[in-house]
Amino acid sequence: QVHMEESGGGLVQAGGSLRLSCAASGSIGVINSMVWYRQAPGKERESVASFLSGGTTTYADSVKGRFTISGDNEKSTMSLQMNSLKPEDTGVYYCNTKGYSALGKVFDSWGRGIQVTVSS
Repeated sequence: QVHMEESGGGLVQAGGSLRLSCAASGSIGVINSMVWYRQAPGKERESVASFLSGGTTTYADSVKGRFTISGDNEKSTMSLQMNSLKPEDTGVYYCNTKGYSALGKVFDSWGRGIQVTVSS
């Protein structure tokens, strides 16, 4: 079983910055992807930024140029640096990791989510 835990959320004014972190623990063999999702009030959960095992990163159009994802497969950690925050970035942010356990079983694990609130 793989456990994910987010940290670093909070309240910030528009134009400010926050850094989210996520740590995975448990029986981890190989990590294939690390992804940050967010869910705004009344909206569906959406992918914000992803970090693949080969080092490739992708971003939602709405955050390109403002957010930066980084990951460390060996340490099973990832971060999301969020700059120039806007009120529409408000939501609950979740980290997700997919891969294989030390026993070769597929895992797809989610954190509990952390609140990010951007005031105007």
